[in-house]
Amino acid sequence: MPEGKKVRIRVRTVICTYVGDFLVPPMRHRVSDAINEEARLFINLTDVLINDQERSDFVALNKNLIESIAQL
Repeated sequence: MPEGKKVRIRVRTVICTYVGDFLVPPMRHRVSDAINEEARLFINLTDVLINDQERSDFVALNKNLIESIAQL
């Protein structure tokens, strides 16, 4: 099991809205700390609900396509 803190977030892009679990690594304290890492090009979500209808076990989102992120 990976170490860190699992948080539920909503990610909005131009086309879709994704709600899923995001793993904040142990050396980071906030979602924003983990997402703003320059080396990270994608964010990974698990147990994802896409546009409040479709389910997926895993989604990798390119950070350049993201409009907003909210912790739920």
